[in-house]
Amino acid sequence: MRGGFWQLGQSITRRIAQTDKKSVVRRCFASEAELKKTSLYDFHLAHGGKMVPFAGWSMPIQYKDSIMDSTLNCRENGSLFDVSHMCGLSLKGKDCIPFLEKLVIADVASLAPGTGTLTVFTNEKGGAIDDSVITKVKDDHIYLVVNAGCRDKDLEHIEGHMKAFKAQGGDVSWHIHDERSLLALQGPLAAPVLQHLTKDDLSKFYFGEFRMLDINGVHCYLTRTGYTGEDGFEISVPSEHATDLAKAILEKSEGKIRLTGLGARDSLRLEAGLCLYGNDMEQHITPVEAGLTWAIGKRRRAEGGFLGAEVILKQLEQGPAIRRVGLFSSGPPPRSHSEITDSKGSGLGEVTSGGFSPCLKKNIAMGYVKSGSHKAGTKVNIVIRGKAYEGVITKMPFVPTKYYKPT
Repeated sequence: MRGGFWQLGQSITRRIAQTDKKSVVRRCFASEAELKKTSLYDFHLAHGGKMVPFAGWSMPIQYKDSIMDSTLNCRENGSLFDVSHMCGLSLKGKDCIPFLEKLVIADVASLAPGTGTLTVFTNEKGGAIDDSVITKVKDDHIYLVVNAGCRDKDLEHIEGHMKAFKAQGGDVSWHIHDERSLLALQGPLAAPVLQHLTKDDLSKFYFGEFRMLDINGVHCYLTRTGYTGEDGFEISVPSEHATDLAKAILEKSEGKIRLTGLGARDSLRLEAGLCLYGNDMEQHITPVEAGLTWAIGKRRRAEGGFLGAEVILKQLEQGPAIRRVGLFSSGPPPRSHSEITDSKGSGLGEVTSGGFSPCLKKNIAMGYVKSGSHKAGTKVNIVIRGKAYEGVITKMPFVPTKYYKPT
């Protein structure tokens, strides 16, 4: 699904509108039967979810609202996403932190219990295997969530290194939370609505923090984080209670928070300047090139000790050859792999994600260009279907973030 979910959603909507629906159902039945389904699958169908294959799962790309309306409603009120296709897991044992630090760029040891950070799993060349949000629950328990499309390779990677680590006497084990579902509640009403469902005071619970608490009478893992740039939460809930929790959230919002699909999730994260693994980050892109230098802990910069550290630390010292940038475009919505050139037509790089911003009412994109051409305000051309259109490099996020932090 390179190029973003927004255009995919529009394409699917048009095809469904133009085609006999029974024939669509017949053609999709075989492949649909092979897809994994979240515990909310029937709930999605009951609420008009348009289901599409994604990373081996049947997931809603949108509901009755258009993707544009859903995006705007998330910014104005709130959205509830089913992200149960993502893979949550726990690492436990007295050596779980030194083990994980061999695989990621974060300074996990310095995290306070109950706090987390975005990090990157790297390979031997410093490239990104996946990005992940990790949380130190306590010194012998790390909770993390990895991307659905990377699940198999991530788990194989972690398991292989874990076997070698344990063979040398390391104390670490893991549990994959396939018994739990994951809901993402995002937007200005996320906290006030969720507060109706828990006795814990959410006003003292800040961005990047983690708690285990009861929500709607069920023990949940709660992280104040998200993928939209808005304030919000990711809620890990036992799967048998996921539908009841979703219903309770929608009811408490009095219709203002809406079920939202992958289409709006993509436009929201693009507006927030956030990477989509497989588009904006891949195994040949380092965290430094991706603009995630801030995620490399100070101690890790001094000590290294993670896969690909030699390459990454050299880039920190000398600068990378390419850099991730934001772009405004005057032409049609830029798509993944659209070439970026200078005014003379010489190649500078390419777009990795792009589309129309419902909030800004203009075309936005991100991509990679040669260092030296990455400064905000640099004029470029973006080649779309063989024609060059004027563009300009800009800072990200495109839409200001609203993460809930101490004042």
